[in-house]
Amino acid sequence: MKLRQKVIFLAITPLILALCAIALFVRHQAVSLAQEQRATIQQAYLATKEAELKHYVSLASRSIAHLYDSGRTDMATQDEAKRILASLSFGDDGYFFVYDMKGRNLMHPRQPELVGRDLWELRDASGVPTIQRLIHRAQAGGGFQVYTWVKPSTHQDGLKLGYVIPMEKWGWMMGTGIYLDDVDAALAKVDAQQSQSIRSTMTWIAVMAIVSALAVAVGGLVLNISELRVADAKLKALAQRVVESQEQERARLSRDLHDGISQWLVSIKLQIEAGIIRLAGNAEQQQKARAGLEHTADQLKDVLGEVRRISHDLRPAILDDLGLAAALDHLAQEFSEHCGMPVDFSAEGSMDGLPDVANTVLFRIAQESLTNIERHAHAHKVDMALERKGTTITLTVRDDGGGFDPQRVALHPKRGIGLRNMMERMEAIGGRLDIDSSETGTSVRATIDTNRWAT
Repeated sequence: MKLRQKVIFLAITPLILALCAIALFVRHQAVSLAQEQRATIQQAYLATKEAELKHYVSLASRSIAHLYDSGRTDMATQDEAKRILASLSFGDDGYFFVYDMKGRNLMHPRQPELVGRDLWELRDASGVPTIQRLIHRAQAGGGFQVYTWVKPSTHQDGLKLGYVIPMEKWGWMMGTGIYLDDVDAALAKVDAQQSQSIRSTMTWIAVMAIVSALAVAVGGLVLNISELRVADAKLKALAQRVVESQEQERARLSRDLHDGISQWLVSIKLQIEAGIIRLAGNAEQQQKARAGLEHTADQLKDVLGEVRRISHDLRPAILDDLGLAAALDHLAQEFSEHCGMPVDFSAEGSMDGLPDVANTVLFRIAQESLTNIERHAHAHKVDMALERKGTTITLTVRDDGGGFDPQRVALHPKRGIGLRNMMERMEAIGGRLDIDSSETGTSVRATIDTNRWAT
């Protein structure tokens, strides 16, 4: 295998492995988040249904309260109460039912054929006793019970959330229920949306992997067919493209991180809204909802802080918004606050209309210079100046540290990586980097002729 082919292989393989690892991690996180979101939405729906059922039963109880509280237990009074309850309904499939405590149906407006029948031994398809469980729930003081019952509008069995209460004076169990197929439909829609989102993300990552691999392969093919007499010029052009692609990738990654995490924050927002719905439940649900909302709010604040930190580290927005001079001034202030070392920054001449590449390269030169000063110079003060005269832009960074031997450091195999990076950046855009170092300090001067760069 030729050297260039090895280089291409070594470039493509880590790229594919990294994208595969990212894809697996993203999918795992997306699935976990989707499961948590589904559970939260389901709990919120059920809490809403339970509150709704309590409200309906309360209204029904009040509608016959004048009869029940009268103290009369004769059949006429009870028949009047059953007539009132039978006339009440809500929605397409909402009705009230009455049983005695032995399982005999006393009133069922949607299935009148059940009236008078003993349904104590009635069981669902799984063999679970239906009426017995409802009566036991009523005898315990009332409450919720999930069971299977025929849905009037479709005449098919459906899962139903029931709420029953005892009416001890008459020996009744009165209750109602809501079919849960709309909850299942809502959850199925959520599942479908989440699955589609995960598939779209995986597809996007796969496309990026293919495009990136093809880009690397095509770049290698171009290098393989290059003529030796133009190799140096093409390497410089490639270096320039690498610098540009690195900065574009940083900017893109900053946007993608922001957009991706924003989607996550939207999911958290939905969870918060679901928690707010739970506040309409009982006291225990309200307490859990408040605790969950407080925890989610703290997480939200941490995520937003992380977004701002990552975005700023990848590429400071001030460089694009306010220009090079403002970005360098902000960089100097941050360095002073971080290291406690004063940085005197000055700018002379108009910096409007500078090419984006010139802005980026000079900003990275300043970053690398300050990093080297912090790590190696043992300086007490730094002077940074940006000057433009005509088409020439000069950035100068001086310190009063101990100095070093630039040539020796640049040739050292394990040192001078930052110095070589600065030289390569300047060389890629046709600029010049001059370093003057002695025992009294070091001066780094980066000069760019914008006309020469443009040509």
